[in-house]
Amino acid sequence: VQLQASGGGLVQAGGSLRPSCAASGSIFSINVMGWCRQAPGKQREAVASITSGGYTNYVDSVKGRFTISRDNAKNTVYLQMNSLEPEDTAVYYCAAGRNVITRPGYVDYWGKGTQVTVSS
Repeated sequence: VQLQASGGGLVQAGGSLRPSCAASGSIFSINVMGWCRQAPGKQREAVASITSGGYTNYVDSVKGRFTISRDNAKNTVYLQMNSLEPEDTAVYYCAAGRNVITRPGYVDYWGKGTQVTVSS
C-alpha cells in the first residue's frame, strides 16, 4: 500500500487547510484511513481516522475544528482543518490499516509527512 499526501502549508491562526491522502496498491487490506501528527520535540499522536463505513474518531484537541472524510471510490481521505491554532503545527502523516487509529501503534501503513505550520 502506498499513501500519497498533499495539501499542507503555512496559515495564520484561525485559518483553514484541507490536506488529502490517496491510497494505491493493495487497498483491499485497508479498512481505516486517517492522520497522525508529530510536533517538534513531541511524540507522534493520532489525530483522526475514518473507516470504510464512515465511522470517525478524533483526538480531543481537534474535536469541533477538524473533520475527516473519505471518498471510497477514489481511495482518498481528506482532513478539513478549521480554526487552526499554533499548537496544531506539526508534520502530518497519512496513515492506514485494519483497525481504528487511536494511537500510532495501530497503523499498518504510513505515508510521507506533510508540514502544517500555523503562525500566531
